[in-house]
Amino acid sequence: MIRLAEDAAAAVSPTRGAAAASTDERRYRTIALTVVLMGVMITAVDTTIVVLGLPVMMQRLHANMVGMVWVIMAYLLVLTMTTTQLGRFGDMYGRVRMYNLGFAVFTAGSVLCGLAGGAGQLVAFRIVQGLGGALVSANSGAIIADTVPPAERGRAYGLTAIGWNVGAVLGILLGGLIITFVNWRYIFFINLPIGTAGLLMGLRVLRERSPRMARGLDLPGTGLLGAGLLLVLLALTNASGAGWTTAVSVRMGVGLLFLVALVLWERRCPVPLVDLELLRHRVLTSSVLAAFFQSLGSYAVIFLVIMYLQGVRGLSPFAAALLLIPGYVVGGLVAPYAGRIADRHGARVPASLGLALQAAAFVLYATLGVRTPLWIVVSAALINGIGSAFFFPANSSAVMANAPAGSYGVASGLLRTMSNIGMVASFAIALLAAAAAIPRQAAFAIFLGVSRLTSSLAHGFVRGLHAALFTAIALMLVALLLSVLRGEERRGGHGTAGAGAAGARGGG
Repeated sequence: MIRLAEDAAAAVSPTRGAAAASTDERRYRTIALTVVLMGVMITAVDTTIVVLGLPVMMQRLHANMVGMVWVIMAYLLVLTMTTTQLGRFGDMYGRVRMYNLGFAVFTAGSVLCGLAGGAGQLVAFRIVQGLGGALVSANSGAIIADTVPPAERGRAYGLTAIGWNVGAVLGILLGGLIITFVNWRYIFFINLPIGTAGLLMGLRVLRERSPRMARGLDLPGTGLLGAGLLLVLLALTNASGAGWTTAVSVRMGVGLLFLVALVLWERRCPVPLVDLELLRHRVLTSSVLAAFFQSLGSYAVIFLVIMYLQGVRGLSPFAAALLLIPGYVVGGLVAPYAGRIADRHGARVPASLGLALQAAAFVLYATLGVRTPLWIVVSAALINGIGSAFFFPANSSAVMANAPAGSYGVASGLLRTMSNIGMVASFAIALLAAAAAIPRQAAFAIFLGVSRLTSSLAHGFVRGLHAALFTAIALMLVALLLSVLRGEERRGGHGTAGAGAAGARGGG
């Protein structure tokens, strides 16, 4: 990891002909990027390793399928609700302090998850984990923005994708080994040494580099967003499990009313959770909405493809995840170069190319049948990984470069919030799409990796998969249109930003 950060520091050093950075500055940049990469990596490990562990956890904790789905949903919901507000905590009390606190909370939450005695406790402790993850993601981009010159942040954000993809691959490999040879609880205990090392490094070497700023908090907005999303997600998961009953429709309606109330409140709030005034800036608005539609379209595809591999092709969760590793590896290698292209030529071309590649990958996924060669899955994963590598660093840089002076933290918070909303909704839509094609309990069973579909159900699921993928393709094309039409953009920025947007997969 240190070697990786040294390469990262060299990559974002001033270009030839400019004054060379001092030895101390180079050393600090190396260490700061090392800690940021560790933070990104630990959250990525948790993302893939928990999905692999769901079948075993359900059996050992004697949980039902809907309850285990909330092991993932609760974590994503907390990230969506709190990331922006916790980013403001970084502005108020110190970004390094909040980042280190995130390491501590995430690590403690991981240990508690490993000690959970039931599904309810596990979901509750995942909420604690989510708070730690939100602290890390809200402030890691800000530390990069404080460390790296504005005109070179695209490459720096691209480099954080290395940490994400390394973590995702480690999560798959370690998850397979732990599930096969060790107790499932070590899925969470594995975060203890990584989190402790990152925390100690952060406490020892990271320095605050920006003045503290007075920031207000939008607690009513956070409450409205949380209540609205919770009710909508409950409605979607209940519809997946029991169909569209009157109670489900009421939950959905009330949840949507909360979200409408959020929009009305945000227009009047002096320190809004989502600053709607920023949406008057064409480039920033297009970039944020492109991130939303990209997240809404792409996150569901990952789970639907894993469900296909497990339910239709009969692969174990570990074997299914292994087929996605090439996409993570190649994406991590490409992202830094894609970020440099964005620094030099602007975000429109690399971000739009990335979205086009992802749409092409989904078209390839849409050819899957009950006997399609598995190399098609690997090929689509590779194309998807390259597309993500082009989109995320470029789009994040565009948001930061085109945010009004003094509004960097608010802009990056808006980007994260919209991306997380898309991700949470996409996850629920994936379950709903599967449940619409096959019996609902069968949909949950193959998602959790505890069942394989019969021949007739397999054909039905494939038809549903194709319908869901065509929807995802349409969403990606909307994101592509927004990216292409984003308008004339500034490059670089206005100086050291008050907060950064994460360039890795999970940050935006």
